[in-house]
Amino acid sequence: MPITMLWAVDVYGRVYSLSTAGQRWERADDMLLELKRVTAGKGRCWGIGCDHHVYLNMMPSETSIRYREETYENQRWNPVDNFTDTLLPTDRWPWSDVTGMNPQPLHSFQLPSRSWEWEGDWYVDQSCGGEPSQTGGWEYAVDFPANFSPDKKWNSCVRRRRWIRYRRYTAQGSWAKIPLDNPRKPPLPLCDISCGGWELSDQSGKYPYLWGVSQQGEVWFREGIHPRVPEGSSWEEIEVPKEVAQLSAGPGDLLWVVLWDGNLLVRNGLSLDCPTGTSWVEVESPTKEIEALHVSVGVSVVWVVTKDYKVWFRRGVNSHNPCGSGWISIGGEMMVVDVGLNDQVWAVGEDRGLYFRMGVTLTEPSGSGWIPVSGQWGNNKEFIPPRKECEFGGQLTDASQASVLSCTDSDSELGPAEPPNSSKDAAVLEAAASSVVPLGRADTPTPPLKSDDTPSASLQDAPKTFIPASDSFINSLVSDRDKTSTPQQSITEAPQEEVEEPSPAPIALTPGTVGPDVPWMNVDLEGAGAARCAQAAGPSLGDGSAAATYALGTLETPQGVGEADAPVWTWISGGGCDVDASSQISWLSPTVQSAAWSEQQQQEHREEISRKPLERSHSVWVRKGALRWMRDWKPQRWVDVSVALEQSTKSDGRKDSIFFVYYTQYDEKKYLHVCINEVTALVPVLRDCHHAFAVYTTQRTKQRGPLVLAAQTEKDMNDWLSLLSDCCCEGRGIAGPPSRQALWSTTSKGDIMVHEPSFSLEAAAHTLACDLMFWRQVPGHLRCVESNSLGLVWGVGWDGTAWVYSGRYGQPTAPAGDEVQMLQQTDFRSVHVYENQRWNPMAGYTDKGLPTDRAMWSDESGLNECTKGNTNPPTPQWSWVSEWTVDYNVPGGTDKEGWQYAADFPVTFHGHKTMKDFVRRRRWTRKCKITLRGPWQQVPPIRLSDISLMPCLAQSSMEQVPLWALSDKGDVLCRLGVSPQNPEGSSWLHVGTDQPFKSISIGGANQVWAIAKDGAVFYRGSVSPQNPAGECWYHIPSPPRQTLRQLSVGRTSVFAVDENSNLWIRQGLTPSYPQGSAWELISNNVGKVTVGPLDQVWIIADGVPGFTSEPPGAVCHRLGVGPMQPKGQAWDFGIGGGWEHISVRGNSVEAPRAPHVPAVGPPRSPLPPRPPTQVNGSAVGV
Repeated sequence: MPITMLWAVDVYGRVYSLSTAGQRWERADDMLLELKRVTAGKGRCWGIGCDHHVYLNMMPSETSIRYREETYENQRWNPVDNFTDTLLPTDRWPWSDVTGMNPQPLHSFQLPSRSWEWEGDWYVDQSCGGEPSQTGGWEYAVDFPANFSPDKKWNSCVRRRRWIRYRRYTAQGSWAKIPLDNPRKPPLPLCDISCGGWELSDQSGKYPYLWGVSQQGEVWFREGIHPRVPEGSSWEEIEVPKEVAQLSAGPGDLLWVVLWDGNLLVRNGLSLDCPTGTSWVEVESPTKEIEALHVSVGVSVVWVVTKDYKVWFRRGVNSHNPCGSGWISIGGEMMVVDVGLNDQVWAVGEDRGLYFRMGVTLTEPSGSGWIPVSGQWGNNKEFIPPRKECEFGGQLTDASQASVLSCTDSDSELGPAEPPNSSKDAAVLEAAASSVVPLGRADTPTPPLKSDDTPSASLQDAPKTFIPASDSFINSLVSDRDKTSTPQQSITEAPQEEVEEPSPAPIALTPGTVGPDVPWMNVDLEGAGAARCAQAAGPSLGDGSAAATYALGTLETPQGVGEADAPVWTWISGGGCDVDASSQISWLSPTVQSAAWSEQQQQEHREEISRKPLERSHSVWVRKGALRWMRDWKPQRWVDVSVALEQSTKSDGRKDSIFFVYYTQYDEKKYLHVCINEVTALVPVLRDCHHAFAVYTTQRTKQRGPLVLAAQTEKDMNDWLSLLSDCCCEGRGIAGPPSRQALWSTTSKGDIMVHEPSFSLEAAAHTLACDLMFWRQVPGHLRCVESNSLGLVWGVGWDGTAWVYSGRYGQPTAPAGDEVQMLQQTDFRSVHVYENQRWNPMAGYTDKGLPTDRAMWSDESGLNECTKGNTNPPTPQWSWVSEWTVDYNVPGGTDKEGWQYAADFPVTFHGHKTMKDFVRRRRWTRKCKITLRGPWQQVPPIRLSDISLMPCLAQSSMEQVPLWALSDKGDVLCRLGVSPQNPEGSSWLHVGTDQPFKSISIGGANQVWAIAKDGAVFYRGSVSPQNPAGECWYHIPSPPRQTLRQLSVGRTSVFAVDENSNLWIRQGLTPSYPQGSAWELISNNVGKVTVGPLDQVWIIADGVPGFTSEPPGAVCHRLGVGPMQPKGQAWDFGIGGGWEHISVRGNSVEAPRAPHVPAVGPPRSPLPPRPPTQVNGSAVGV
């Protein structure tokens, strides 16, 4: 690691530097130099002097800074004198720059400042175009605007040659004054400067930009800073809408300023081509009541200190979003905060000590706590500790504040009397900081003094020694007039764990030895008299004293004023200090402790800390990465973006996260963000064979356009999905496995999703909107899943394998030794492509179709071309396990070669050829396999096509839960022995039928309904716990001219879906007539239906009205369903696009009912008589 410097300024204007390779603070060589503030960058440090001039300190390096001055000598040929400097009136100057527009004679070149010197005299450049020339450096051309060459031709009428002179920068390693602009108007006296912007350029010669603020609130920009011109050339004023008090520029394109009114401004449009930016955006202070005092920015962070010395962190800051998105309070009370290299944070505490924010990383930019900067000072090896309030325990009177005039206005006739037994150089004991200094206000008063150490009354009333705090000594006195006389409390930040804090260091009184001529007349005579009386009246304070006075020394002391003690800091700059959270720096070690700190003091400090209430500070955690984004507008295409997930932890432990996506459109940096608490689902999707996933929010669900992102690898996609899902669950307080009441669903990809219901989900009034539901993923892969309120969950894979959920329910944390068992789960799936042919009289059936025909290799619909070569498994997780073969098990049958015939492609195909069949097709199939781990246990050995668990209320108790299923061949099965203790059951019981079935469902009171493969509907009679298989099947007439394909039975209702995607409800269901009386049409556009134990109705819709381009499969909730209105009133569309199955049969969470109010007035009229319906079905023998 290269050696870099940390810069700091004390209240007397002295500048110090601390090397990362050293341990001791070094003062600048120029003892007369007094600076207000400094700002450091890579290899340099700028400062503002008390004389309002700007100073620059360039770090010494092996390569000297040299600048080449050049000018061109121009001549024209004439027949008399040959080539002379007598030019035509329209020609360029005899001595000019390379363009010829500006005159540059040799004597016009002057050194820009005293920091430069000439290396030699002017000489002619003997090379032409970089190659040696024998022409004396002359270049010839026909005329001046033409191209020059070293070859002299017969028509060469003009010539030129270049003169060169080098100047060298000699002020490296020392502070050099920047000259004023001449002849341009210089800026008014500056009160603040900041350098940054060196990361805007990707070139090797990176150089910073310098910004300044004048005392009138103007913003200035230093032009012409270059590696060979470190001082720059001139100042340019930047228009600003309001007066500015302080600014900060980051290494990149961030610039924030603090206004006089306490608000902040952000500069937009900073770039390499436009280093001054384009516009300002105002940002409010972190709190409206308290104004901002100081701001500091880094690459992608912003820190602010308000006037109550509270520290704030701006979240969401990025070059695409320089304004950020919100404020987060950070523990600690600081006066100045500075963001250095690697976004590391330095600060000057309210106690005037220097601090470093430990734990600042790319993933945790807010850090974890403050530690002191413990550099060695003076000739001893003691560390400079953070100062405590007890060091300044006195009081400064108003009269003494108002008497400040200057440092050398007049002489003092009175001086503090020297008490007996005093020493001019009394020792001052300093205590080093502990490992971690917690920052925040102390709530514990100072421990009482011992009886033998109690000072006299005059000593207690001694004036408080004033320590300057602002730009200069005088300005600080004026700015601190409004300070109260109450002693300051110590700076404490209560971290998340109890941390020791150093007790105040014992301070011995240093009586003054000032003679009759005191050069410091800025101390009030009344205050000096009070101090003198206090010293004369009482003895010196011993260790543990709560107040102390500092006498004024003379200028004859070798250390100078204030140098006998450790510096009292007022400014810090870490812009040139290259450290990070993992750096091993001796003066940043959190374990350093002074030997002067006794064990007794440490024990007293521990007891004091233990009595203080702990405050949990906020923290910020960030995860960044690079993904690809399917942009929202047309034409839709993949765009490379950078993403960031920012999570803030509040003092009460609650977490708030924001997901940012940064992109560039037409060379303009933009971003979009998603609040994690607004995310409703995170679903893997298949897009162009990418490892993609979709982020759904409430608004995007309504617009039917999720945020689709893709990663480079499957691992990256899973990492981001897991990270985002964890943040979503933490923000909603969801932990552990799904509850017994959860809603289960599967997507067309086989992903398993669950939703934790609330009371408002099925409430009659103020029902939770369907697009507000949050779905989270459960590991595994299934085609359909069914559940009930007792915690039983069964699923069926794409290959027909039955699986039972092996996790637990409603347990946030698993007991020791009882973790969720993750088992290996496999699933098989067949992928199909269709080979199409058309008949012609010459060659018969061939792959030459008409121009209007479908592709000769396509999917089932014929809309998409699919060949055996370009068809891939459903997702990259699948792998092929077989080769392409002809599929003979196709609905409608095939001939011996697998062909199906039809008159034309859009019509129905059949398995035999006729004279009118001019087209044919056959299906090719290939199997693929997926292997993953999830909480699912296989139930052998029969493969299933449908499954149903009896719904029940949560308070129900059953020894065995009825479970009915259909095998892949259509056989009806009943599972015995299923219970919450034994969810997989014991054995299958075959229920006889005269034909294969395709859908089955069991509802309340053991009602079993089923649909045969030909569309016939059946009801199973006499099913009971004692007779789980029932007695016989009753045939139920289907709706007129419709063929049902799927049904679901609730507590008292039956819903079914036909082949045309129409939803039907069975009317007239009563305990005495459980088969019902008639079918009533409810709606169309329905794919699947599920009815819960509360008779709630949910469907998977084929599409959403108004969004024809969305893939089929949207979750929908039927609103208004009740005992008096079993068919409901309207649909509420939720998340959609690729949902395959949903089950609400485990949700028995019922909203609390309002107390019954007796009806007032005459009774209501009875319901009108129901019209006659078709008769009940008849029994069918088995």
